Amino acid sequence: MLGNIHSIESCGTVDGPGIRFVVFFQGCPMRCMYCHNPDTWEFKVNQKMSVEEILAKYENVKEFLKNGGLTATGGEPLSQIDFLIELFKKAKEKNIHTALDTSGVLFNKDNTQKIDELIKYTDLVMLDIKHIDPTQHHKLTGHTNARVLDFAKYLSDKKVPVWIRHVVVPNITYNKTQLTKLGEFLATLNNIKALDVLPYHDMAVPKYENLGKEYPLKNIPPLTKEQAMDARNTILESMKATRLKMTQG
Repeated sequence: MLGNIHSIESCGTVDGPGIRFVVFFQGCPMRCMYCHNPDTWEFKVNQKMSVEEILAKYENVKEFLKNGGLTATGGEPLSQIDFLIELFKKAKEKNIHTALDTSGVLFNKDNTQKIDELIKYTDLVMLDIKHIDPTQHHKLTGHTNARVLDFAKYLSDKKVPVWIRHVVVPNITYNKTQLTKLGEFLATLNNIKALDVLPYHDMAVPKYENLGKEYPLKNIPPLTKEQAMDARNTILESMKATRLKMTQG
């Protein structure tokens, strides 16, 4: 089986625990306004690679992957779920820690057979929740968040370790009401191992220009570190308050 792979980063430091071997899958149904990898959107042939080829490349650098493993990102890895299952299965046979970075937008709660198989070989899911409001999520990405939140609940029920990722964008997700609602939702999950609140940046602008694409958020300033900390504290305080209410009945 061959996968449609955009690129590989041999020593990633922001794609899961430790130093990671990061496989970027080609193709994504979402069109996030702040996406910094628009070159991974199209479901076109980029480079075909086999699981064996990918793991051979991993073996060449494994000595440098301290406390790390293999991360599948994109694009959207779930768009090639059969290949992803094979990759993670073969990786686990080699005792490689596996992490999936996904939006969860392709999850279907009425047909989980392949996802059930995938999580057998998945050590960690990094779930990107783009916006807690379904209408605003659609405006931001082109899709509602129904399947994303369903996937979060599914992973919680299955007790799959999750890192929640949330990009905070001025005038879009940097909103106390929405951040509080996000915290209320996250409080209902029992598998969260980390919360990454990522400040929006505009470093992808040159890439959009090179691709001949207009950058959708060109008038939005980057989020400051202080604002990102404020957003994270709002989410955590909301989670804590919601869980307290849940325990009190």
